[in-house]
Amino acid sequence: MSNTTNACAKSRIILDCDPGYDDAAALILAAGSPDIEILAVTTVAGNQTIEKVTRNARRVMALAGLTDVPLAKGATRPLINPPVVCPEIHGETGLDGTTLASEGEEVAVDSRHAAQLIVDIVMREPEGTVTLVPTGPLTNIALAVRLEPKIVERVKTVVLMGGGCRIGNVGPFAEFNIENDPEAAAIVFEEKWRKLVMVGLDLTYQARATPDVRASFKAINTPAAQFLYEVLEAFGEKYRKNRGFDAPPLHDPCAVAYVIDPTVVEADPAPIHVELAGAHTRGMTVTDLRRPAPEGTTTHAALRLDAPRFWAMLRDAAARLG
Repeated sequence: MSNTTNACAKSRIILDCDPGYDDAAALILAAGSPDIEILAVTTVAGNQTIEKVTRNARRVMALAGLTDVPLAKGATRPLINPPVVCPEIHGETGLDGTTLASEGEEVAVDSRHAAQLIVDIVMREPEGTVTLVPTGPLTNIALAVRLEPKIVERVKTVVLMGGGCRIGNVGPFAEFNIENDPEAAAIVFEEKWRKLVMVGLDLTYQARATPDVRASFKAINTPAAQFLYEVLEAFGEKYRKNRGFDAPPLHDPCAVAYVIDPTVVEADPAPIHVELAGAHTRGMTVTDLRRPAPEGTTTHAALRLDAPRFWAMLRDAAARLG
């Protein structure tokens, strides 16, 4: 299922991800939304190695019916940093504690590198019609920009999950996706996109999967909803053990939710830059919220989430995929 009906009314996206629990949920939300057309899925090393996250992407895409959507494997490591994965949160497989009926063999992996596939699609499609939705480290996006700088003027919007205005998770002010490859993030944030929206921790920490939320997915009798219930239970256990959260924040689907309906995830224009040199702040997304943004600011920080509508959106997608 490639979500091609009424394509002119849909947001057409490339989802660049590192599944991972919340990336898997982002895939489900995008696949199950009538307002999204997925042009491609690309993977990047982050939550786990490139081999593991690509296998997970294949399995989730098979579950979601995305068997005719191109999938390409991307960067195996950050541009400069040594490779770092996150087994304490996502487990050794990236989706520990979940079961999927399909192993995803029917989802083929494109022979092109993810960056090349991104370039090919953006240059092929009409200008201003493709939205990039990166939910992992920004290595593939940075490589695509360097491979073909013209994509910057052609992309409609970049809506990324990463960063934060006032808080970090792998450091006091650094969030995992940005800190994993800050040089790549700096490249992406400094390009002159038409619009870039940072869906960071200030926003995603409002998407807490409470016991009631988790139970609401268990009550939906579709494979996608049952998988999301497993995701939230496993994610919740990892977060309780490693971060002390009673309810896990489901980060990555928030970026997809913004693409579907920006009134669910509200964002304000603000200058944003990635810190590369600070001894204690490397990977920080320095966001200037002191005053109204200067005229011409194209970077935006997501700050407010309508959580009930967000969870309803995700439940509807999971039910629709049934």
